[in-house]
Amino acid sequence: MPSIASSLIVQFKNCRLVRGGTIVKDDLWVRGGRIVNPEPVFFDEKVQADLTVDCYDALICPGFIDIQINGGYGYDFSSDLDKLEEGMSTVAKGILATGVTSFCPTIVTSPTSVYHEVLPKLKRTPGGKEGAGILGIHLEGPFISPEKKGAHPPEFIQKIEGVNKVYDIYGNLDNVGLITIAPELPGALEVIHHLTAKGIKVSVGHSNGNLEDGEAAVNKGASFITHLFNAMLPFHHRDPGLVGLLTSQHINRPVHYGIIADGIHTHPAALRIAHRTHPKGVVLVTDAMAAMGLGEGHHYIGQMEVLVKGQKAQLVGTDTLAGAIVTMDNCVRRFIKGAGVTVVEAIEAATLHPAQVMGVDHLKGTLDFGSDADFLLLSDKGPLKVLNTFISGQCVYAAPEAPSISYRDPSGKKFSHK
Repeated sequence: MPSIASSLIVQFKNCRLVRGGTIVKDDLWVRGGRIVNPEPVFFDEKVQADLTVDCYDALICPGFIDIQINGGYGYDFSSDLDKLEEGMSTVAKGILATGVTSFCPTIVTSPTSVYHEVLPKLKRTPGGKEGAGILGIHLEGPFISPEKKGAHPPEFIQKIEGVNKVYDIYGNLDNVGLITIAPELPGALEVIHHLTAKGIKVSVGHSNGNLEDGEAAVNKGASFITHLFNAMLPFHHRDPGLVGLLTSQHINRPVHYGIIADGIHTHPAALRIAHRTHPKGVVLVTDAMAAMGLGEGHHYIGQMEVLVKGQKAQLVGTDTLAGAIVTMDNCVRRFIKGAGVTVVEAIEAATLHPAQVMGVDHLKGTLDFGSDADFLLLSDKGPLKVLNTFISGQCVYAAPEAPSISYRDPSGKKFSHK
């Protein structure tokens, strides 16, 4: 089906919307790639919808946003440099079926040469029929704790030593949206302040730091915790570590925190504890690596070889988890079941909250008037299932079992997209 002209007003009918923290029975109106308020259309412009779509009682929610994804479908963003464009295209296209409309390609701890080669190439891009949009690169390392390195190669971990060192390692930061730093490292606070002043979001993670280290980082501008509970000191009643940021009274802003709800990285009880402690802060991330979308076998995350068995990815010869192979739609389903949250709460953890982290919630993560028309048609008759993915009001994915998307003009003429 050809693209719907941006000047046309499209009315999605017979649907329910995730809007304002609840599910409402209403229509969704789209024009020019944005969600519009129908009242001015009726009363000021005195026009009707150019096209209508019957959604067959589907649930419509904002498109999912994944701010930590290392690769997928056989490609790794940190190591497959000769196939970087091909890999990025494959992943961006593939995750449309999982409901992801925007993402942050994540580069793990790597040699300096990798940063200098990759960072200029991964530009922010709008999404479309070719794949999900890029909100900015997530740099997970190399300024992390060697004691909490996880699957990061120790030989490439760096000390901070000031702002100049950061630029020496990374090179140009124009395409970077988020950086994970261990806050206890000497020089970290100065760097966090500098980066956040430039508009780059900073997360604390892969850290051996205590709660005071985390609080100091947040007060310098950090606003996120990378995969809570993983690669950090465990919660202790005398020093709760970075986990304590969820309830700290000594920080100048609330923090968000990433959760990998794959049934492996985070126990359902831990999901419940985190959510019930700070429900407005939870952000579902996949932390997916190259094996996402593939079967068992040997794969890579950055410079490290990984063996996938069942649903678990581990560094070869160790029991260290090396990213995940879960998809975002599966994370949402697991979060509903494991944490006992509502459908709306789970959806907001994959939409509104990551948009807030990246500072784009005025455009993405909601169905508010004026937001980008990036949204999903979901079946909630049983397990939540992505039926259709829309970006800028255009259908970019349809599940095989999804009803045909049929557009009707005022004369009744119909054409479909399957």
